[in-house]
Amino acid sequence: MAINAMRRRSLAIALLFVVMIVGIVVVALQPAMPQSLDYHEFVDTRGLFGIPNFWNVVSNLPFLLVGMVGVRAATKSYPGGLSSLRPLYVAFFLGIAVVCFGSGYYHWSPSNATLAWDRLPMAIAFMVFVSIAVGEHISERLGRLIVVPLALLGVFSVWYWDYTETLGHGDLRFYVLVQFLSLLVLAVIFLFSPSRLTGVGYLWGMFGGYALAKVLEGFDDAIYSWGGVTGGHALKHVVAAAGMYCFVLALRERRVVTRDA
Repeated sequence: MAINAMRRRSLAIALLFVVMIVGIVVVALQPAMPQSLDYHEFVDTRGLFGIPNFWNVVSNLPFLLVGMVGVRAATKSYPGGLSSLRPLYVAFFLGIAVVCFGSGYYHWSPSNATLAWDRLPMAIAFMVFVSIAVGEHISERLGRLIVVPLALLGVFSVWYWDYTETLGHGDLRFYVLVQFLSLLVLAVIFLFSPSRLTGVGYLWGMFGGYALAKVLEGFDDAIYSWGGVTGGHALKHVVAAAGMYCFVLALRERRVVTRDA
């Protein structure tokens, strides 16, 4: 059993290197990708109680709620996590909580300048979660070692895009690489490297929430036209936060099955 687990981890590490190299090469071969200004055009721009774009702003509150509940879960003696990774769990949920303010600020006045504050906490949370996945599936020590460099990489990806926009030739490639390569890396880890914890389904639940959120984002106009209640973008925030709540449940419900030697 232990030998099979080691072989699966070795295969996962090899696949990770392949995925990362291919991803970097593919993105590097693309032309510079400026941020389309159409991105800031949301269908539901109604104001309420003095808040512009009310539903797109207040729909970020679930991120704050999930972040706060997640921090509490990460600092309690729940059995669903690894004690050595507890600082990473806390950092992840703090990032989720800050998404509420960054995204709310952006949706209050959508522009490239405010979008940077929306993307910054998300990029950090993404990178911290990759470190958590490495710690839970491959090596706790490695997960702790890479969290700061990866978080800084996430910050740099947002800064680089924002800086190139100020120069008049915006380039999103690095940010896109960080975001979507992270998803591929996580998928490889979940599929090919055994976790030290039960309940990997909770993590796939996070994936499902993220995927559904992206679909809702793409149908912003269509969803609004169906009932006129709100657009798909506001629903995206709620569904994405619900996906993050799956990790709160994971910290409460999972059980340790193996640990690093």
